[in-house]
Amino acid sequence: MPRRKCSAGIFTEFIRRSRRDVRAGAAPGRYRGAVTREAVPPPPIGGPGRTAPVDAVPHVGDSAPGDPVDPAPRPAAGGASADAAGVRGAVITVSDRCSRGEAEDRSGPLAAALLAEVGVAAAVVVVPDGAESVRAAVRGALDDGARLVLTTGGTGVGPRDATPEGTRPLLARELPGVAEAIRARGAAAVPFAVLSRGLAGIAAGAAGEALVVNVPGSPGAVRDAVAVLAPLVPHVLDQLGGGAH
Repeated sequence: MPRRKCSAGIFTEFIRRSRRDVRAGAAPGRYRGAVTREAVPPPPIGGPGRTAPVDAVPHVGDSAPGDPVDPAPRPAAGGASADAAGVRGAVITVSDRCSRGEAEDRSGPLAAALLAEVGVAAAVVVVPDGAESVRAAVRGALDDGARLVLTTGGTGVGPRDATPEGTRPLLARELPGVAEAIRARGAAAVPFAVLSRGLAGIAAGAAGEALVVNVPGSPGAVRDAVAVLAPLVPHVLDQLGGGAH
């Protein structure tokens, strides 16, 4: 059996072949059969093999992931459409302390501001807790032509929390799904939100049937409620006016 060359012999053979390659004009150190790939710079933009971009602004529908696109038309703030513009509303803050001037009403003004962003113009009225005061305030708002009445406060389990009791006699049809959606949105951040007994429903008014919604008395609850109501108000009012499903 022939003996294999030692490492020194292999190195000597490599040097010998390299010198031979140099004399022959070849690249040194390349074994026979090896293919040398020269680095080729990419063609310039617009040159052979590549087309220069025609338009620097991509269009909707033909852009690649991550490319900026022309934004599609967006609905009004909160998800409501322009159909809600010009709706007359009312906000009723239900609180003993606020009605006596002992505490600042933060929920009512916030509700009015958020509703204004979706096209509902609402004044704020403050009344004390209790079923009778709530019923009178809601009835007054409906008689004044409000199409959306939002109450804030008095929906809990305390002895003075009677907003649902003041609201229910005025409702011709309840909308439990709306009330549950508001509770569910609040409970995602505040577990105690499930204790709200707020109602939602349809009541008769001077300008036609209106949407009445009870909301807990906190800014966070007001934000949750308006977020739920904003996309629904145009559809509800359209339906109350006899619109198609």
